[in-house]
Amino acid sequence: MTQSGYASERETTEGRVFTVTGGDWDTVTGSIDPLSNEKIVVNMGPQHPSTHGVLRLVLELEGETVTEVRPVVGYLHTGIEKNLEYRNWTQGTTFVTRADYLAPLFNEAGYCLAVEKLLGITDQITERANTIRVLFMELNRISSHLVWLATTGMELGAISMMLYGFREREYILDIFEETSGLRMNHAYFRPGGVAQDVPESAIKKIRDFLVYLPKKLKEYEDMLSGQIIWQERTKGVAVLDVTGCLAMGVTGPVLRASGLAWDLRKTMPYCGYEDYEFDVPTATTADVWGRYQVRLAEIRESLKIVEQALDRLRPGPIFVADKKIAWPAQLAVGLDGMGNSLEHVAKIMGQSMESLIHHFKLVTEGFRVPPGQVYVAIEHPRGELGVHAVSDGGTHPYRVHMRDPSFVNLQAIPAMAEGALLADVIAGGASLDPVMGGCDR
Repeated sequence: MTQSGYASERETTEGRVFTVTGGDWDTVTGSIDPLSNEKIVVNMGPQHPSTHGVLRLVLELEGETVTEVRPVVGYLHTGIEKNLEYRNWTQGTTFVTRADYLAPLFNEAGYCLAVEKLLGITDQITERANTIRVLFMELNRISSHLVWLATTGMELGAISMMLYGFREREYILDIFEETSGLRMNHAYFRPGGVAQDVPESAIKKIRDFLVYLPKKLKEYEDMLSGQIIWQERTKGVAVLDVTGCLAMGVTGPVLRASGLAWDLRKTMPYCGYEDYEFDVPTATTADVWGRYQVRLAEIRESLKIVEQALDRLRPGPIFVADKKIAWPAQLAVGLDGMGNSLEHVAKIMGQSMESLIHHFKLVTEGFRVPPGQVYVAIEHPRGELGVHAVSDGGTHPYRVHMRDPSFVNLQAIPAMAEGALLADVIAGGASLDPVMGGCDR
């Protein structure tokens, strides 16, 4: 390795390779070959508004044609997985919910299902808790797809779509806030059930939303689908066929837009999804247009599931019966979020010393999970979210690793973008719907 100009360089069988960390790009690339003045190397990101967060793409261009793309990740690394090793199993939900911040309930669901599998209590989760989980995951899927539609619309020139998408998402966040006390990063799903029952006022809002959103989806399609600019920017752009998807482990709407109806809610059901009637939308174009069509159709299918979940929402417990796991036992939503209800605090402080001791031990130490390891996968808005959890028999995880779909899907950018125009890098990257919080964790 030698130093030349601003970059270290080394010889390989394919020519000289530079490790570029900034500086004068002309000086760096000028010594490669006489044609190098026709090539430019540019950084897109990590501060670029169209790379969906702090994603950095190092692009090599000849004119406006992209000859090479190198995605660079890690700018939003938060150490979530490592932090889990220093918290008890219940506290873990407050960390995983912050990974993919546009789909927090899916992070929580994957983690809780893994912990419950380690505990051996999967079959003990109550019907109402499972129904609430399905209900809120599908609302979260809709809100996530609305953000995708909003941001992709803005990046391709449809500024109005940005405003409308976030307007409709706000309706869902209000429902989340009314139930869990928080708009995002809820820590609402807990190992053993959910932290708080759904109030009647939230149920009414959900029913109103089921009437409201279909009309808006029709407006989005009227605005975008027939628009010639939208069609030119999406049809035949960033093509990735089913073979390419499978070779790189790409899942979710991108895989389904290439024609393969792979949806874990159907192929490997969890939380009772096998009892719901819904279709798995697919397309055959394998391009940005197909991914747009699939996501719109998925919003409609999620609305169908939400309606069925509301009809199934029968009265009953929302946590497993085992009081050694069901922590915290009594919660209430107040002006400052969710916490122990005043009635419960008054009872354990004033009437029952045993309850106070139990509460103290459970909150400070947590429950023990038998030794073992599991892998649980769920259908996240961006693809397969897998959680590999390892327990050594203690009160906190030995190791938790998340297979985040944004991280896996991002490796498809070079396959989609190389040989295409610079503008199509934006459309192709947006069509993957990456969320860097989940990618970098």
